[in-house]
Amino acid sequence: MSGKRIGIGARPLADPQAEAWIRQGAALDSGKAERYSARLTPDVTLALRTRIKLAAFERGVTMAEMLREVLERQFPEATS
Repeated sequence: MSGKRIGIGARPLADPQAEAWIRQGAALDSGKAERYSARLTPDVTLALRTRIKLAAFERGVTMAEMLREVLERQFPEATS
């Protein structure tokens, strides 16, 4: 490893357009939106990761599938 760090662009927190920046993916029509994904990397303890992995295995799904399901239930798409 070279130890070289690559910076990631800062989220525009003070920008009034921040909400639009966050929701820019919502502009895609629903057919295309299903094909695209965004990486989300939460830091969890090893014990929690183990519990999630075991639960996913017992249900016959991947950790990613199970966590997407949990997140969809917790944060349903707004109906307007």
